[in-house]
Amino acid sequence: MKETKRVVVTAMGAMTSQGAGVEALWHGVRSGKVAIEKVRSLPMAGYATDIGGEVTEPLPSDGYDYLDDLGVGEHERAVDLALAAAREAMSAHGLGDLPAEQWGVAIGSCNGGTRSAERVLRRAGAGPLTRDDARQLMLVSPHTIAEILACAFGLKGPVLSVNTACASGAHALAHAAEAIRAGRAQAFLVGGTDAFTETAYAGFSSLQSLSRSPAAPYSRHRDGLSLGEGSGMLVLAEESVARAAGAPILAELLGYGLSADGHHATAPHPQGEGAARAIRSALRSSGLAVEDVPYINGHGTGTPKNDSAESNAVRAALGEAAEKVALSSVKSMIGHLLGAAGAVEAIVTVSALDEQLAPPTAGFTEADPRCGLDAVPGSGRPMAMDVALSNNFAFAGANATVALSRPGARAELPATPWEEQVVVTGIGVVAPAGGSPEELWRAFRSGAVAGVREDGIRLARLDVDPGTAMAPGERRRVDRLGRLAIVSCRRAVQDAGLTPDERIGVVLGSGLGPMRSTEDFIRPVLEEGAAAGNPAIFPNTVYNAAAGQIAMALGAKGPTSTAAAAHAAGASALSIAHDMLRTGTADAVLCPAVDDLTDTAAEAYRRLPLTGGPAGRNYTLAEGGFALVLERESAARARGARILATLLGHGTAYDAAGAGRWDPRGDGLYRAMRMALADAGTEPEELTAVWANAVGIPAVDRPEERALGRLGVRADVMAPKRVLGEPVGAGAHLSVTLAIEDWRHGGAAGPALINSSSLGGTHIALVLRPGSES
Repeated sequence: MKETKRVVVTAMGAMTSQGAGVEALWHGVRSGKVAIEKVRSLPMAGYATDIGGEVTEPLPSDGYDYLDDLGVGEHERAVDLALAAAREAMSAHGLGDLPAEQWGVAIGSCNGGTRSAERVLRRAGAGPLTRDDARQLMLVSPHTIAEILACAFGLKGPVLSVNTACASGAHALAHAAEAIRAGRAQAFLVGGTDAFTETAYAGFSSLQSLSRSPAAPYSRHRDGLSLGEGSGMLVLAEESVARAAGAPILAELLGYGLSADGHHATAPHPQGEGAARAIRSALRSSGLAVEDVPYINGHGTGTPKNDSAESNAVRAALGEAAEKVALSSVKSMIGHLLGAAGAVEAIVTVSALDEQLAPPTAGFTEADPRCGLDAVPGSGRPMAMDVALSNNFAFAGANATVALSRPGARAELPATPWEEQVVVTGIGVVAPAGGSPEELWRAFRSGAVAGVREDGIRLARLDVDPGTAMAPGERRRVDRLGRLAIVSCRRAVQDAGLTPDERIGVVLGSGLGPMRSTEDFIRPVLEEGAAAGNPAIFPNTVYNAAAGQIAMALGAKGPTSTAAAAHAAGASALSIAHDMLRTGTADAVLCPAVDDLTDTAAEAYRRLPLTGGPAGRNYTLAEGGFALVLERESAARARGARILATLLGHGTAYDAAGAGRWDPRGDGLYRAMRMALADAGTEPEELTAVWANAVGIPAVDRPEERALGRLGVRADVMAPKRVLGEPVGAGAHLSVTLAIEDWRHGGAAGPALINSSSLGGTHIALVLRPGSES
C-alpha cells in the first residue's frame, strides 16, 4: 500500500447555454434559470422537438489556428466550444511555470466532430471524397480534439481521449486523476465537449426520447430529455504542486466509481444495479460513509426510465441515508450535454460546494413515487455540505460517479494498493492474417505483406463476417465493430479460462470507432430527413457501444471505459486497464482493440497525402479485433491461471508540434519510452526486443528510429505493421500478441518495448516481460 496523492481543482472554464464562463453557468443554474429554447443553428424540421440548450454566445476566433495545422477549411464546433472553455480554465490555474511535460490533457466526447462528418457526407453524397473532405474528416475523432487542446497550450504530457457516450466527461476526470496519482503528470487540463448535431437530434427523436418542453427530471409528468451543447474544462493538479505554486484550490477530487450495467444498449437496469455499484465504488475510493453525502448532482435526464433507475440506484447505494440526500439535475436548465455533461456538472458541483447551495431541478411540478427523493424543486437551497457526488450514466450501460469535496474537508484518503503486478492471461484474435495468435505469428514470420492494393492504397480486410462465430440471436442489432469485439473477447476469455462477473471490467480501444453504424444512420437522415433515423442503428453510433455489448454478452460488469486515441487507442486502453488493476479497482479487465474499415474510411485514408500519396506507398491499412485479458497477479495466481506476460509499465507523451504533426526528432516518443522504462524499473540495455510503431511512412518511421537511437537501444527491432498492416487503433495489441508468440517460439526471454503512436503525435510505450507460460 502507498499513500494516495491528493488531486485538487485549481481552475474551471465553461461554455453553455447559460452564457460564456463559469460565472454565467453558476449564476443561471443556482437561480433556476432555464436556458432551453428554440434551436437556431440547425434545421429542426422533422424532429420530435425544436428546443435545446444552445450556446448562443459567439465563440472566440483568436488563439490557436488548428485549421492551418491540419489543412482543413472549416471549423468544427465541438473543437471551438472546447477551446473557449479551456482558455478560461488555463488563464486561471495559478500553477506558474509548470513544465509542459508535466501537463496532461484528457477529453471526453460523445459525438466528437460529427458535424464535420455530416458536412462531408452531405457534400460528397454517393460520390468520391476530395482531399479536402478527407482532411475535414480528421476532425471527427475525439482524439483530434484532445491533441488540438494540447497544441493550443503547448502541453506535452499524456494526452487521453475517452468516449463513453454521456459519461465521457466523468470518465475523463477519473482517468486524469488516476494519472496524477500514478505520477504520470502533475497537472491535467480535463473536460468534455459536444456540439449539436443532426445525428443526435435524429437519433433521440427515433428513440422517442425528446421532450417538446424543457426537461423536468424526477417529476411525475416528465416525458423526455432536452439536448444541450457546450463544454466544461477543469484543471486538476497534485495538491502538493498546487500549494507550492500558491494556486487557488477550489475543491478536491476525492475518488470515483465506474461500472457497466451489462443490461441493455440504451435503457438502464431498472433497479439501478450498475449505477449503484459505481456510487458505492466512488464512496469506497474516497473513504466516505453514506452519511457523509448530503448532495448529489444527479444524472436526471427527464426520461421515465433513467430517472427512476437513478433514484433506485441512490437508494441501493446509500440505504436509509438516501431519504435525506438532495438529488437535483441541472439538465433541466442547460439540457443534456452528452459527453460534456460529466465535466460541466462537475463544475456545477464544485460551485455548489463553494457556495454551500444545492442547485435546483427546474420545471419540477409533482413528485413521482417511482423517484421520490428530494429533487430540490424550484430554486437553489442553502445547504451545509463538505462532500458531494456527481452521477453520469450512459448508453451501453457505462456508469460513472465522481466524489468531490471542499478544500481540506477530508483529513485522509484510503491508501492505494499500488504494488500489484498486472499480467496477461488470455489472447483473442480476429484478423485478416488469422484467427489465433499462432496463425498471426506464422503470417508475420512469412514476411509476406498482407492485403491488396485498392485504387492507390493497400488494404488488409477480413474476408469473413466475425458474426458467423456468434449465435444468430446474439448477432441481432450488434454491428460489425461489436461483433469483432465480442468474438475476440470471447476467444480471450476462453484462452484465459476466466468467467466474467462484477469484478471483471472492460476497457476497449478503437481508432475509428463506430464509423459503419454512424454512416448507416447519418446518410438516410441527410438524404431523406429526420424521419429516416433508424432506432435500431442509433445506439451503435457511440464508441462505447461495443464495450457495452461485451458486458451484455459475457457478463463483465466491472469498471468500463472506451479509449478513442486514434491509432494509439489500443495502447491507451491497455494503459488505463493497467492502472485500474494496479489500484485494485478490478480483479481482471477484458481489453479489446477493434477497428472496422468502411469504404468511406478507406477512401479518406486514400485521399490523405500521408497515407495514400507517394509517401504512403509502403503503408498497409488493416482491420480486425484483438483482445487481451489482464489480471492482478494475485487474482490470476489464486485461480491457477497461465501467466503469458507481465505488463510492467507504460508511458504517454505528446509532441505538441502542431495538430496532426510529429516532432521530426522523435522527442515525444523518446519521452514516452523513457517513462515506460522508468515505470517498469527497466534499463534500455535490458531490452531484448522492440516492437516498433513503424508503418512504412517516412514521416512516422524516421522520428521513431531517431528516438530509439537516442535511447541507446541495442535490441532487435521488429516492425509487424510493415508486414501485417496497421490495424488502425489495435497496433499495440498486435505487437503484444506477437511478442508473446515470439517468446513461445524461443525468442530471447527478456523485457520487450512496444511502441504505438497516433498520426497526430500522441506516443505510448509499453514494457512487457515474459511470463511462466511464454
